[in-house]
Amino acid sequence: MNKVIPESELILNPDGSVYHLHLRPEHLASTIFTVGDPDRVGMVSKYFDRIEFKASKREFITHTGYIGNQRISVLSTGMGTDNIEILMTELDALVNIDLSTRQVKDTKQKLQIIRLGTSGAMQGDIPVGSILASKKAIGLDTLFQFYPELSNSQSFANAVRKELDLGFSPYEANASQELLGRLKDSFLVGTTLTAPGFYAPQGREVRLRPRIESMMDKLASLNCEGNRLTNFEMETAGYYGLGELLGHNMLSLNAIVANRVTQEFDKKAEKTVEILIQAALESFC
Repeated sequence: MNKVIPESELILNPDGSVYHLHLRPEHLASTIFTVGDPDRVGMVSKYFDRIEFKASKREFITHTGYIGNQRISVLSTGMGTDNIEILMTELDALVNIDLSTRQVKDTKQKLQIIRLGTSGAMQGDIPVGSILASKKAIGLDTLFQFYPELSNSQSFANAVRKELDLGFSPYEANASQELLGRLKDSFLVGTTLTAPGFYAPQGREVRLRPRIESMMDKLASLNCEGNRLTNFEMETAGYYGLGELLGHNMLSLNAIVANRVTQEFDKKAEKTVEILIQAALESFC
């Protein structure tokens, strides 16, 4: 008999939907675009030929519909890898657990999940207004202190730990090569640093001085086996690590709306996000 998940470990709503996302299996397509900002769900679904389902609970808003004959879902996540852990666990449960019996299925389904997010460049030669795909991500959060060890090399993560003299181990995870290979030429490709916050964890100083001195300069100058860090954001490493462990194809695409070296912010940030959405839909739909 396959493992049965207790009610306390995977909570379902009275209508049989998963607790946070408020979705049932029939509500979800196998190709999923995710956005942090709930207001951006409509920016993606306006390109659908038709929408068959909408749901909303907390920051998680879902639209499922069609472009041509392809069924697609777009779902908002909120910010941070804590939200991504909820998202990924419940998306996986929708396709790989029989919610009526609470048993793990024998045959596992592989989802295609593409993040559409905003990000800040860490290198002066990556201009605002560009779009960048993350081939790799380094997580500065502690999420993977609680999960099985990732199988890929952790050399870049270890270099970051040493450079910043961190008291914990960052983690390193990769994008799906299959999804990367489907991208249009308009995308830059880089290595992303996932931070557990927007201000001090990304080296920003407002009123409080960050504990790590010259964090931006240290990270921007770091080189590991010919690779450099290209951008900051707050979710990608969580996606990639959980994608590896759960067996789903993951890719994070970034609208570069700030450059930390030149200290610029994209005055046409919403247009850049729109360009990102259009390029992603052209690549995967």
